[in-house]
Amino acid sequence: MQTLQRTGVDLYVHSNGITLCYDDFGEGTVLVIFIHGFPFEKSSWHSQMGFFQKTDRVLAYDIRGFGKSTIGPERSSINLFADDLIHFMNALNIKKSIICGLSIGGYIAMNAVCRYPGRFKAIILSDTQCIADSNEMKEQRKETVLNITANGLNYFSDEYIKNAFCKETLETKKELVMEVKEVILSNSPLVITRTLRALADRKELCSSLKEISVPGLIICGREDTITPPSRSEFLCNDIKHSKLQIIENAGHLPNLEQPDIFNMHLADFLNSLEE
Repeated sequence: MQTLQRTGVDLYVHSNGITLCYDDFGEGTVLVIFIHGFPFEKSSWHSQMGFFQKTDRVLAYDIRGFGKSTIGPERSSINLFADDLIHFMNALNIKKSIICGLSIGGYIAMNAVCRYPGRFKAIILSDTQCIADSNEMKEQRKETVLNITANGLNYFSDEYIKNAFCKETLETKKELVMEVKEVILSNSPLVITRTLRALADRKELCSSLKEISVPGLIICGREDTITPPSRSEFLCNDIKHSKLQIIENAGHLPNLEQPDIFNMHLADFLNSLEE
């Protein structure tokens, strides 16, 4: 029988045919699982893990292929990523959790909550959306895949950085920008292209939002051009028991650009669940 280490960084568990790497810190009745955005890994939640481990149990894991998690032979899809989450919870004997997902992590969280509603107490969605890719966006992703296959990740990482951060971050937080670029470049082209295809193939979830009955918090950077605030407003309007927080001076990655404000909104939401 597998014995799991309860707390620490870079822990490993074998589930759903792959090995997932995760961090697990803190104690308490509140348990939050963080799912990172694309094309990052669990370290992007460093500020949240450090803040919330003082009062709650917090976990962050590398989704398949990213960070130190293995990729497996299957074709990547949002359904598969959501199944990985459930298997991960099962392997750690987590019956129910609060889930927090950013960007693709939000797609995974919504998919999992809609398909496995009994496993979640609340949902936190940051800079994400429920729509499927338009035909134009699918073509753009296909061109990106071809470019990466031919030329590697440098152009992709430069373009992503330009779009992900707000102007203020690009100008005043150059160390953060370089750290994020290094994380992007640390990925294998295979993982990036597989995930781009999964993003292009994903189904819309807008028609399922009204089925979500757990409390929700929607967060978005005011200057997010990848998933603009209007997409978050739509989520908030259709998820029954949800509230929306827009973070100023932030783009697509408010947890990194404005971590103190992001953490404040999360803390207020988590406290409201206990009232």
